[in-house]
Amino acid sequence: MASIATRSAQAIRATSRRAPRAAAKVSRPAQSASYSLLAARSAAASTPRRATVESVRGIKTLDFAGSKEVIYERSDWPLAKLQDYFKNDTLALIGYGSQGHGQGLNARDNGLNVIVGVREGGESWKQAQEDGWVPGETLFPIEEAIKRGTIIMNLLSDAAQSSTWPTVAPLITPGKTLYFSHGFSIVYKDDTHVVPPPDVDVILVAPKGSGRTVRTLFKEGRGINSSIAVWQDVTGKAKEKAVALGVAIGSGYLYETTFEKEVYSDLFGERGVLMGGIQGMFLAQYKVLRENGHSPSEAFNETVEEATQSLYPLIGAKGMDYMYNACSTTARRGALDWAPIFEAANKPVFEKLYESVKNGTETRKALEFNSRDTYRQDLAKELKEIDEQEIWRAGKTVRSLRPDYKP
Repeated sequence: MASIATRSAQAIRATSRRAPRAAAKVSRPAQSASYSLLAARSAAASTPRRATVESVRGIKTLDFAGSKEVIYERSDWPLAKLQDYFKNDTLALIGYGSQGHGQGLNARDNGLNVIVGVREGGESWKQAQEDGWVPGETLFPIEEAIKRGTIIMNLLSDAAQSSTWPTVAPLITPGKTLYFSHGFSIVYKDDTHVVPPPDVDVILVAPKGSGRTVRTLFKEGRGINSSIAVWQDVTGKAKEKAVALGVAIGSGYLYETTFEKEVYSDLFGERGVLMGGIQGMFLAQYKVLRENGHSPSEAFNETVEEATQSLYPLIGAKGMDYMYNACSTTARRGALDWAPIFEAANKPVFEKLYESVKNGTETRKALEFNSRDTYRQDLAKELKEIDEQEIWRAGKTVRSLRPDYKP
């Protein structure tokens, strides 16, 4: 069954591997140039997007399954315009975790004035120094960075945003802009106690991927999809500012949403098919195969390896129907018959999950756990338990057999 799908997946991966190299040949920009410009030039030679309905410069109205939405593109913000727009601003990036690292380096490479604020002497401080941030010039303790910044990019963890807010809040003075990449702290303010002052713009740019992906796509001359939202618009330019910052940190396309919808969908997705749900599904199928006498390698291959290496790339490239068509007639028939059964079984679970997100239960759980003094040790213990599950121990051996395997 997998042979056709595997060949299709290999072809798609080969194409995706070639694409960045092709883009790189378009231009080799000088040090002051932006990868966003590189991607814009490359995009001009690419296949036209079929979904475009209306276009005004970089703003497009697209039809998503019958619903029209406005999408903002980086093509409306060439490097010179971006730098001019922020010429009087200092972006104070608070926190240097995954998102802080990716967004900060991208904005810096785009020629903006960026400083980093983290706890002096901590691991993030050391990492920032390794990435070229200079103490006393572009690297400061959190309070000092906020004082110096005009746009305060709060990229601390959700729990840290809550615990540091009493210190941060008095420093968010009139005229500054408060920026988030997650709606968590603002939407669940009754639990986090993060309430912005009334005289500042409050905006959100939420990349749809890890900070590592934000950085990698930028360096490849591409760009990540991001959501933008406005919580508070004092200047009348909050949305424009959010779009510009979205481009500055490496976004290719920006989708408008609200703080509430961003955080609800984000928490829901992570606990559902993106992470929690997929681990649960993998584990359930693997266990049934093992209970029926299948070997660990066979159970892993039929549960994880074929999914991640052969079938999921096809879905990502061209959709579910394309993946179905790439498989055997027997596989298609079974999938079509069983999909509604799984939908019916899972929908009540997802409904329960969404309500748990919306009513703040998931927020309170996360804040309680992530605020523990033993947080890192407790998390390491739980992740070790996953690592030691038979399915993932078998997976280590299976992965070692891949032609492109790297320890």
